[in-house]
Amino acid sequence: MSTTLTPHRRTAPAPGTTPGNAVAPPRRTAWIPTLLLLLGAVYCLIPILWVVTAATKSSGELFTTFTFSPGSGFLDNLAELSAYRGGVYWRWMANSALYAGVGALLSAALSGVTGYALAKYRFRGRTAIFNILLAGVLMPPITLAVPQYLLMAQAGLADSYWSVLLPSVVSPYGIYLARIYAAAAIPDEVVEAARVDGAKEFRLFRSVALPMMVPGLVTVFLFQFVAIWNNFLLPYIMLGDDHRFPVTVGLYSLLQQGANAPALYTLVITGALLSVVPLILLFLGLQRYWRIDLLSGAVKS
Repeated sequence: MSTTLTPHRRTAPAPGTTPGNAVAPPRRTAWIPTLLLLLGAVYCLIPILWVVTAATKSSGELFTTFTFSPGSGFLDNLAELSAYRGGVYWRWMANSALYAGVGALLSAALSGVTGYALAKYRFRGRTAIFNILLAGVLMPPITLAVPQYLLMAQAGLADSYWSVLLPSVVSPYGIYLARIYAAAAIPDEVVEAARVDGAKEFRLFRSVALPMMVPGLVTVFLFQFVAIWNNFLLPYIMLGDDHRFPVTVGLYSLLQQGANAPALYTLVITGALLSVVPLILLFLGLQRYWRIDLLSGAVKS
């Protein structure tokens, strides 16, 4: 008598169960963090939406129409803003570009050299200098505005471009970031190998260390550029001639005049919207450096 062997068929586990007939735990939806993130996004985007819609309204539409309904006067506002006092607004934008661009570039250069020295050289007092830098990071900039003005006035530089540029060059936070980045991105073995090959210290920094520090220095440049561009108190104290005003102080002076001429409110709002555009373009333009850094880190790992 012959028997027929039939293969044992494995059946797939039912949804919600495991192969051992154990019920899988239900998936938990992280709705609370998602809700908090959505609330934070709405909180941040509502003022931006208001500025965008308000800049499209004429003086009559600004106070009579719904808050978030677009208007039809953006081109007229732009033309009036450009014609105001012979185009002084664009002079304010150029001043902001000068202060932020030159100041951030010099600050990134100084931060790179200082951060590299603190990270890769051993000398007496290095820890004390780094602790002083940390104290400078924690100190609010507003506490230094009046002493800086007194120093600039004593040197005869008050109410000049230098009075805004020079205090912006030294950034304790930028030096701190450069020091941390140099310590992590530049291996000590590479530095020692370059010294064994006969490279001098300046050439070592320029040819070996600086290319490795580019993403970190770009970050320092961006942070310092945004900080100088948005700075209000320092130029407000230092400058008296409105032709040297940055856009922040210029719009504030225009807003003060709007108390007697409400028609200027639309110019202030339009100018505030345009003043954000360079920051957005700068951020989008510098993103590729962070992508390159992330890709190189992935290849190394």
